[in-house]
This record gives sequence, structure tokens and C-alpha cells, in this order.
Amino acid sequence: MVDFYNTHDRDLLTNCTLCPWECGVDRFQGAEGHCRTDAGLNISSICIHRGEEPAISGTHGICNIFFSGCNMRCIYCQNHDISRPGSSGGNPKGNLEDVLNRIEGILSKGIRSVGFVSPSHVIPQVKTIINGLKSRGLDFITVYNTNGYDKVETLRDLSEIIDVWLPDFKYSSGEPAAEYSGVYNYPLIALNALKEIYYQKGSTLITDENGVAEKGILLRHLVLPGHAEESIKVLGTIADEISTGIHISLMSQYHPTIYVRNHPILDRTLYKEEYESVVAEMERLGFRNGWVQDMNSFENYRPDFSKENPFE
Repeated sequence: MVDFYNTHDRDLLTNCTLCPWECGVDRFQGAEGHCRTDAGLNISSICIHRGEEPAISGTHGICNIFFSGCNMRCIYCQNHDISRPGSSGGNPKGNLEDVLNRIEGILSKGIRSVGFVSPSHVIPQVKTIINGLKSRGLDFITVYNTNGYDKVETLRDLSEIIDVWLPDFKYSSGEPAAEYSGVYNYPLIALNALKEIYYQKGSTLITDENGVAEKGILLRHLVLPGHAEESIKVLGTIADEISTGIHISLMSQYHPTIYVRNHPILDRTLYKEEYESVVAEMERLGFRNGWVQDMNSFENYRPDFSKENPFE
């Protein structure tokens, strides 16, 4: 029996319309929605992660909370051990008190930020954890690390408790969004979501004296093999619809998983010339803030969620 939600959040889970799928299921009765997660905390891992962008990880790393399930079906997902329907990967953390103790222990090591990874389908859980930590008198930065498939209303509801938005912008075209992630309407949904958080935070990424982000947006885009032109379209959309002043992390870390083995396009790493063409377009468009990656970065971003710390 889940008994730690307030009335509003309990109502959200009873008739779930948290994400754009708006399944309308009662998650207290099971995991029948698109995300296949119930009303529990659905946490697969709580760990220190030092592999994020410098402004997110800082010197000490970030305390990342990885949730199970997802409201997308990316066939190339790096976190497939925990994101796919019915996946049993990770080391589940189900008791709220244990979860809060684990996070507090990590924060006591000099880490300032708590990241919520793939949280679009578990907003009441995110709010419960944040409120629980604050009730202990803890001071921390909240980071919302999302695939971008979010409802504007949901993001607006989080505006007072999320400090740093860390969204993906995966596609600018419906065809690859549908083929690779099962969401044809992703470009419009993600763009509207990005516009909402841009309205909330603007272009400026505010950092502390150590360069750790305290408030703002850091937008991520993963370049896929064979799809440099799609990535160039994504950059054009951001430049036209948002701002070239926004901070962007342009990622080359794609690595093919077992689920794209023998795929005609995705069963390989990224070619250097593909990535360089996207970097060149980013520079041509006038983007002035952000990060690029080395071509061998894929070797460092392959988690194993059977471990206590998937990235060690």
C-alpha cells in the first residue's frame, strides 16, 4: 500500500494523465499504462554519477535517481535494462525512508545536486522525494533529466521545485521519432515542452563559484548514425524557435545495444565526419554555449544496472 502521496498527487496517479499519452489508468491498481509502472516509487538505481556535463557533475558528481519504465520506446536506449516494459534490471529502492536515507548519505559527501532521470511518468514520486528531503532540512539543486516527451501543464506544475532542466531534443521530424521511439508527435510535444521551460528559465545557465549549474536549461541532443541531417534539422529548429544562446550538449556517445543488432542503420557507432558536420552546423548557426564530445565517448557511457553504481 502506497501511503506517502498528498491528495493531489494521489488523484494524478488514480487517473493518470501525467505525460502526453494520457492513458487514464489507475496506477494504484497496477502497471497498465504505456509506461508500465504502478504507483510505487519505481526506482532502479540511486548513485553518484560523474559522467554528466561539467556543469551538472561538477567536481564531485551528481546524485542521480534512475526510475524504471519510460513513456518512450527508443529501440537504441542506453538504459534499456531498466526502461523497457517488463525490464527487471537495477537494484530497486522501494521504501521511501530508505530512499531518502540513501540520497542524504550521498549529499553528505559534498554533492550539491539531485538528478531525476527519465521522470516524465513519475512526477508525484519526484515531488514526494523532493519534499521528503526538504523536510529534513537539506539544501540541494534539483535537476530534471528528461527525454523531452513532457506535457506543458506538468512542467508548469514543477516550475517552483525544479532548478535545472536537462531535456533531450531527439528529433525534428516525425518519421524517425515514430520508427525509433514510437512517438510520431515527438517533435511538436518536445518543442512545446522546451518553450515552456525556456519561458521559466531563459537562456542563462547560472552556476556557482565551482561551475555547478544552479538554475537554467541545458539541452541535450544525441547524434544518431546515419542521421546527421536530422541533427542539423534539430539545431535549426532550436535556433528558429528558441534561441542560439541556450546551452547545448551535442553528444557523440551513441553505442548500439543488443536491441539494434543487425539494424541496417543503427548497428554501428557514429562516424567522425557525421558528428563533425553537425558540430560545424552548430557553429554556423551561432550557438555559443555548450559542449561537444570526443568520438570515443561511447566507451564511457555504458551503464550496467545490475551494479550498485551502474557507471563504475
